[in-house]
Amino acid sequence: MPPSTKPPSIAPPSAARPSAAPPSAVPSAALLQRLAPEKLVIFRALRLGDMLCAVPALRALRKALPDTKIALVGLPWAQQFADRFRMYIDAFFAFPGHRAMPEQSVRQEQLVPFYEAMQAERFALALQLHGSGEISNGIVRGFGARATAGFGVAGNVPLDNICYFAWPETGAEPVRLLALAALLGAPPAGTHLEFPLTPDDERELAASGLAQALPPDGFICIHPGASVRAKCWSAHCFAEVADRLSLEYKLPVVLTGSLNEADLTATVASHMRTEPIDAAAAISIGAMAALMRRACLLVCNDTGVSHIAAGLNIPSVVIFSKADIHRWAPLDHALHRCVWDPDGDHVYGVLERARGLLGGCRT
Repeated sequence: MPPSTKPPSIAPPSAARPSAAPPSAVPSAALLQRLAPEKLVIFRALRLGDMLCAVPALRALRKALPDTKIALVGLPWAQQFADRFRMYIDAFFAFPGHRAMPEQSVRQEQLVPFYEAMQAERFALALQLHGSGEISNGIVRGFGARATAGFGVAGNVPLDNICYFAWPETGAEPVRLLALAALLGAPPAGTHLEFPLTPDDERELAASGLAQALPPDGFICIHPGASVRAKCWSAHCFAEVADRLSLEYKLPVVLTGSLNEADLTATVASHMRTEPIDAAAAISIGAMAALMRRACLLVCNDTGVSHIAAGLNIPSVVIFSKADIHRWAPLDHALHRCVWDPDGDHVYGVLERARGLLGGCRT
């Protein structure tokens, strides 16, 4: 590796080390064009919804760098995300974790091989798209790229070959990440989310037998689960919304979820007066998205499926109870309507927003 890259130790950076800086020695203007990197690596080791919020920034980066090999470092599950977004991502590396990051347990035996592999790639640019940078910028510097960029924390001393921008404390997540891409020189490419469906998704849905049970003329989709159970609206509230909408609009209800959420869908069904179709099953998120695409409306918690709905343009009502609604709400407020209800008091508010979206579906 050339001396100018100043490669760090192969050991993962310490969480206690200051790991971000204000704008520095690498000028910000049109950095992507000046570097013209043959190889770029992006770090974003988060769950599904967070990853989908990064799609507009990935799209802008690809528009700016059509011939660059773009790699993603993410949580192990995100191999399927990289496969789905092959138009923006060319390679994937599974992140073995960091003791200060809660998303996964550290795979200690994989740390040294991981950092060795990253440094061997000789990336021209490593881009931190993970967050504000207190921990993640140190991790990304460990990749040994010639230059590093991302959001940072003001007040630290600039380092060679570093280009950090002040972390925006407010704003929608896709817009924040797009702003970073723009600062680096990526042209506008739209704020919309995407969730491309594949023939494999449709084949898996067909093989599951769930497609045959779906109503042919549309349905109301209720997704009561979330990656964190504490974020879930009560089963009784979901059941009340499902019953009222089904009776008013003469639309059947389909309950969706992963296999480990089958207890939630069963509980919702037990509270309902109408008869739902319980479609919680051991299928991939792609097959579930293929199922959801047939819905007239999705009602869900603040979780990854809300961003799938945004990517598929499925009208949705999203119930927030813990997360920052201004950061994580879908950008299209006409098609996706949000309710803040940590105490389960606003069934009427959810119904009001759902009726606004189902206005043309009454039979």
